Amino acid sequence: MLKFIFGFLLFIFYLVKPSIGLAFNTSDPSVSLLQNRISNNFSREYCKAIQNGFSKDEAMKSAIVKTENIISFSYNPQKKWIEKSDLANQISLQLVNDCGESIGLIGKEGVDYFKSYFLEIYEKTTPDKNFSR
Repeated sequence: MLKFIFGFLLFIFYLVKPSIGLAFNTSDPSVSLLQNRISNNFSREYCKAIQNGFSKDEAMKSAIVKTENIISFSYNPQKKWIEKSDLANQISLQLVNDCGESIGLIGKEGVDYFKSYFLEIYEKTTPDKNFSR
């Protein structure tokens, strides 16, 4: 009987205060929405810069700075949950869909190329900043 009571109390304690190991990493819809806004804004800025005659590097730097400024001055607590790699992937997908053909980026190869190019230029342009923080 004592084992049953002890087990029951342990079970109740476990329900009230579950261990951290059981927490699931679920994605918050507001994080996804913010990530969509960021990637749409970046893609729009980059495509517009390319159409206005900017070089690839100039367009990239301009789009990064404009998008970074928008994020920096907005108070959104979800931005700390955005992973740079996930954001870079989403930006690459969005850009290839929006204006990829006009700049020679098509399909998975185009997405992969632009993602690595974006991360490389982003590190050079804003070394002490992070899009999502």
